[in-house]
Amino acid sequence: MTDTLVSLIEQHQKEIWAWKQKESRWIQDKNLLEGSKRIIEELSTKIVEIGKINLAHKELNGKLQTRLTEVEEDNKKLAKQIQDLTTSRKFGDGTH
Repeated sequence: MTDTLVSLIEQHQKEIWAWKQKESRWIQDKNLLEGSKRIIEELSTKIVEIGKINLAHKELNGKLQTRLTEVEEDNKKLAKQIQDLTTSRKFGDGTH
């Protein structure tokens, strides 16, 4: 009977050890998952922020492109005016 009892105790100790090992792995996995979840949440927040910045930059770039087009058109007009003034002076046109 004591041999049976010792055998049962040893068997239960092995089972307890196996369960403690499984619990330890479960805790490690849980901690890893929680850490990964935090990283994903932080990255998601950063992606949203970057998306907002990107939209603001696109809007600003559009405004700058519009202004650049206006400046280029103004430069063409000024160049034409200078050319007209230069041409009229060459031919002695009495307008100036």
